[in-house]
Amino acid sequence: MNLGKTAKAFTVFETAIGACSIVWNARGVVGVQLPEASGDKTRARTLKRYPNAEEAAPPASVRDAMGKIVRLLSGEPVDLSTIALDMNDVPAFNRRVYEIARTVQPGNTISYGEITARMKEPREVARDVGQALGQNPFPIIVPCHRVLAANGKPGGFSAPGGVATKLRLLSIEGAKTGDAPTLFEDLPLSARPAKRS
Repeated sequence: MNLGKTAKAFTVFETAIGACSIVWNARGVVGVQLPEASGDKTRARTLKRYPNAEEAAPPASVRDAMGKIVRLLSGEPVDLSTIALDMNDVPAFNRRVYEIARTVQPGNTISYGEITARMKEPREVARDVGQALGQNPFPIIVPCHRVLAANGKPGGFSAPGGVATKLRLLSIEGAKTGDAPTLFEDLPLSARPAKRS
């Protein structure tokens, strides 16, 4: 399928955490959708975000990106920073945040404050960094799950499943979210159960 400069296409593909989708145009990847409850729900969410996208067989560059995502989500420390992204519709501030986040390799984390410092912005901008990551159209490729709050706390995560998904991704990559090792450090990360009222 030959795409014009603005036309978008997508495909749904299976990973170790469920059916993801990837959206692309002639310039590169436009978006990634983390798994919903089923492949059909992932497809529906993708079409809601990109209503004019057509489901299509991916070109070689997108197949390569999908393969790397599948390997990463299976626990292989794969570097996704070379995958071509189309950030034309991404605000300049967010683009700066994403470029720094893409330097964080699997198994490692960075804080909102550290990204702010690398951007040479005042500390108060850390909240804006968090908002930019919450708007990330490229989860996994722009690894917003590797960005933590102060003291290694997970912070928020806007993808399906919220913080539990973030912790699962970090666990797959072997990342730690606290400064000090714990008695249970080799166990998978998990979200704290909600308090009942």
